[in-house]
Amino acid sequence: MFTFAVCAVRGQDAATQQQIEKLGGQIKDLTDTVELQRKEIENLKTQINELREKVNTPQVNDSASREDLKKLAEQVQEIDKKRADDNEMIRKNIEKIGKVVASGDAPPVRAHKPVKPADDTPTTTPPTPQNGYEYTVKAGDTLGLIAKAYREQNVKVTTAQILKANPGLEATKLYVGKKIFIPDPNAK
Repeated sequence: MFTFAVCAVRGQDAATQQQIEKLGGQIKDLTDTVELQRKEIENLKTQINELREKVNTPQVNDSASREDLKKLAEQVQEIDKKRADDNEMIRKNIEKIGKVVASGDAPPVRAHKPVKPADDTPTTTPPTPQNGYEYTVKAGDTLGLIAKAYREQNVKVTTAQILKANPGLEATKLYVGKKIFIPDPNAK
């Protein structure tokens, strides 16, 4: 009876650990997204300050027009709205994560088959590792969870390396069925 109770507690600990790891991956992805937005906002602030300096500096033909400033202000407002929308999305995701933790449901870790990219890749694409894995995004996946699953299989890959190997991929816009390349930095 005691042995059965110990096994049940260990099983619950493993499930809880998986849920915590999933949450950690999702939080990491959300944190990365917030950091990217913060950098975009800082860049726009810099641009606004540069435009203010140009407006305040008398120049013959090199100053920003009122229309340029209006467009820039609209862009800042659009980014601020996106930031607010993203904050709301993050809040909702955190609520979902809390519900998942409370319910005890966690997605299983899936095995992935290794692939080598074709040798006929155009030279205009950014360099990517020659060895890696093709992965098809499943429901509930995040880049953090995908990278973690590969790390557990001794493929030491980070979310930054996955993003670099997949130009145009956005961590917050993964959709079910999308194929992504997982680089294997350990492969020679």
